[in-house]
Amino acid sequence: MSWWMAYIGLGLFAGFFAGMLGIGGGLVMVPLLTMMFAAQESFPPGEVLHLALGTSIATILFTSLSSLHAHHQHDAVLWKVVLQITPGILFGSLLGTLFASNVPAKPLALFFTCFVCFVALQMILDLKPKASRELPGIGGVFAVGTGIGAVSALVAIGGGSLTVPFLTWCNVRVQKAIGTSAAIGFPIAVGGSLGYIYNGWGRADLPPWSLGFVYLPALVWLVPSSMLIAPLGARLAHRLPVATLKRIFACVLITLAAKMLWSLFA
Repeated sequence: MSWWMAYIGLGLFAGFFAGMLGIGGGLVMVPLLTMMFAAQESFPPGEVLHLALGTSIATILFTSLSSLHAHHQHDAVLWKVVLQITPGILFGSLLGTLFASNVPAKPLALFFTCFVCFVALQMILDLKPKASRELPGIGGVFAVGTGIGAVSALVAIGGGSLTVPFLTWCNVRVQKAIGTSAAIGFPIAVGGSLGYIYNGWGRADLPPWSLGFVYLPALVWLVPSSMLIAPLGARLAHRLPVATLKRIFACVLITLAAKMLWSLFA
C-alpha cells in the first residue's frame, strides 16, 4: 500500500475539520496514525502509539504558526497572557512527554480515550464555563500552564479544548480566548516535539526515518495537506450547520478512539 496517500488523506481530513470546528487535528490524527502504523511491519507494536503522538504534535508545530498568524492579524491574541503562560506550558509539555514515553501503550491509550470522551461531551452538550473570575497571578498562570502543557503533550493536541475554557472562565472574551489559545498552541508543540524526539532518541526498534518518536515520512505529507485544506474548512464554517456537525464529529472522535483501543488490545 502507498502509505503516503493515506497520510495525505489523513492530513486533508484532520485539517478540514480543524479549520471548520476549531478542534485540534491531533484528536483525529493520533488514533488513525496508530492504526496506520500498526498495519506496517516495520513498526514495533509497543511503540505505535508513542510514534503517533510524537508525529501528531510535530504536525501542530507547523499548523499552529498559520493559525497564530491569522488570529494576530485580527488582533485577537493577548500576547501578555501568552508570554506569562509559556514557561509553564514548556515545562508541562516536557513533563508530559517524559511520562508518556515511559508509559506502556495500553494505559496511555485508555487515558487518550477518556480525554476524547471529555472533549466529545463538551461538543455534544456545548458546555462553556461562565466568566466568574480574573486571570491568576504569575504563580497561578505557571501552574495552569504546566497542567495544560502536560495534558496536551500526553494526547498530542494544541491545547484549545483546555485553554479556551480556562480563559473564558477568567473573563476573557471568546474571540480573544480562541486567538490566544491558538498562539499558546505553538509553545505546546515546541515542547511536545522536543520531548518526544528526545525521549525516543536512540531507540533501536523504531522504524527507519524516525526522529525519536516523530516519524518523518508521515510528517512531510501531513503538514502540507492539513495546512492546505484548513482555510476551506474555516470558510465553510459560516455556511454549514456547525452545531450539528460538532455533534456528528464528536461521535466520530469516540468511534476512532474506540477503534484504536480495539487495535491495541485485540
